[in-house]
Amino acid sequence: MDQARKGVVTRDMVRVARSEGVEPEFIRDGVADGTIVITRNRMRKQVNPLGIGKGLRIKVNANLGTSNDRSSVKEELAKLHAAEKAGADTVMDLSTGEPITRVRREIISRTRVPIGTVPIYQAVIAAVKKKRPFVYMSADDLFQIIRLHAEDGVDFVTVHCGVTRESVSRLNDEGRVLDVVSRGGAMTVVWMDFNRKENPLYEHFDRLLDLAREFELVLSLGDGLRPGCLADATDRGQVQELAILGELTERAWERGVQVMIEGPGHVPMDQIQANVLLEKRLCHSAPFYVLGPLVTDIAPGYDHITGAIGGAIAALAGADFLCYVTPSEHLRLPDADDVREGVMASRIAAHAADICKGVNHAWDEDLKMAKARKALDWQAQIRHSLDPDLAGKIRSSSLPEDNQVCTMCGEYCAIKLIKKT
Repeated sequence: MDQARKGVVTRDMVRVARSEGVEPEFIRDGVADGTIVITRNRMRKQVNPLGIGKGLRIKVNANLGTSNDRSSVKEELAKLHAAEKAGADTVMDLSTGEPITRVRREIISRTRVPIGTVPIYQAVIAAVKKKRPFVYMSADDLFQIIRLHAEDGVDFVTVHCGVTRESVSRLNDEGRVLDVVSRGGAMTVVWMDFNRKENPLYEHFDRLLDLAREFELVLSLGDGLRPGCLADATDRGQVQELAILGELTERAWERGVQVMIEGPGHVPMDQIQANVLLEKRLCHSAPFYVLGPLVTDIAPGYDHITGAIGGAIAALAGADFLCYVTPSEHLRLPDADDVREGVMASRIAAHAADICKGVNHAWDEDLKMAKARKALDWQAQIRHSLDPDLAGKIRSSSLPEDNQVCTMCGEYCAIKLIKKT
């Protein structure tokens, strides 16, 4: 950010511009004014710098990570491979089951995509390992873990700085159905309530900025009070937290620290655009990173679809970064197949929005598919699809005698009939 404000085009800006099909100066200007972030920890050399923000292709994140009930380095690496193969732009390690540090370091060493984490998870687990309740964790304990993640090469971190005594008090103004559903947000609320103190990430925000500057960490300001059901969407607690994040965004920019804002989880379709516009207004057009949002609460097993519907609407309204949702959301820890399904659903949502926004030649990809279909060129159709493996598998599972058509229409294929006229 400092370099961009001086008018300097850095090597990372050039690489991002090339991948986005824009001029390097466009990236520089976006970084300078905070509407674009570039995710790359200066400790991590083997990574593809990624641009997220205004005027760029919508990005998709895949969450990985262990739990106390399922913890396997091999399984997490399988999920990483599935996410990369499906086209995820970033990966977040949300591990809470040991070996947390080893899992994170293995993921970082095996991929070139940017990596994000939520350091408070490991800080809480570290406190529990010392045979004491996590509420006895100190601010120093938390910052020690954030530094550890930064030194390992994590490119962006979720920090719940907007969960403050003020924003939490607003939850009681209306009464929530599902209280606090963010894991990091709930940990912060419980810590604050027990200690009768302010959130250390808010109270010591300047210390966090010092650390972010040192490692070129992007701060993903988390939505710890996000709604966990439609009934809680856009309530006072959520909006108050967002307003605080807007204030912290300005403080971060004053120090040359890059910031993006995390957004709500469960939102009715008719409120999604308003939520995006509210974030852009209160947070000064900082990149918006949304979980879903899920547009209904009643679809466990299909929440990758409810998330993709909300993600498409949010992206069209101005969201910049979609966190995927898998079919196992609300039910269990996702496996590699869930990861693939989640990434593909969110990529469809992102691409659909990119088409409408005219970003990165998205129209060209669909035009290639249309021409391949007109030519009855099945190999080209498979090649131009978002998931060639699945398209090819479905095609080969039911081949017609006439290889120009498919078994849906056969000799009555509309395209073939028109070609004969």
